[in-house]
Amino acid sequence: MRKPIMAGNWKMNKTPDETKAMITALAPEIEDADCTVILCTPAVCISAAQEAAKGSNIQIGAQNCHFENSGAYTAETSPATLKAIGIQYVIVGHSERRQYFAETDETVNLRAKAALSNGLTPIICVGESLAQREAGVTETLVRYQTTAALSGISAEDAASLVIAYEPIWAIGTGKTATAEDANVVCGYIRSQIADLYNKQVADAIVIQYGGSVNPKNVKELMSMENIDGGLVGGASLTAENFSQLANYNK
Repeated sequence: MRKPIMAGNWKMNKTPDETKAMITALAPEIEDADCTVILCTPAVCISAAQEAAKGSNIQIGAQNCHFENSGAYTAETSPATLKAIGIQYVIVGHSERRQYFAETDETVNLRAKAALSNGLTPIICVGESLAQREAGVTETLVRYQTTAALSGISAEDAASLVIAYEPIWAIGTGKTATAEDANVVCGYIRSQIADLYNKQVADAIVIQYGGSVNPKNVKELMSMENIDGGLVGGASLTAENFSQLANYNK
């Protein structure tokens, strides 16, 4: 059975003090959550987040990593450093990284492999734009992005990573794919993994949905066969909202 993962992506929000306050408020509300709970904070808030999360079931993740462990890469974050400070999960290839910072399918693959080689679990993001959805190429695109992201990754490593389906048109817009539509696309991803590897890997891999997940739609989304959690933006910024997501089945 796949254990669901509810991960918050804070993007470029919160100071260290705000981080401590949020996690202190959240921890007692989700101590009995049946899912893995992760908060991916800004890099400058990781230390504060880890301190606040001590003794709780909240894991702290990173929002990106480079594909080299060291070098002349100003402002980038080394996967080896993330591992050294106790990080386990790192988001790779978020649509905002692709859109604003020139991430490509090739660099997403390189970052995913670097994360895995350092013992990190990448949360690899894939998803289509509104124009691509309206053009009817959603399945083709997400299958391609999945294939490209997993190029050169072994079956054993693939089974341990996470893929987040994030329709670009639903991120931060208030629009959400219907639960059925999201499940269908997550099914495309799982099918592609079975084609690339085998059914065992496809059955093991955790596939999240991301795109305006909130307390009102989380139960329906999580009831879907191929959706194993959420990669949550805005609704992860308050303890009240995110606790409802982590406790979706209560």
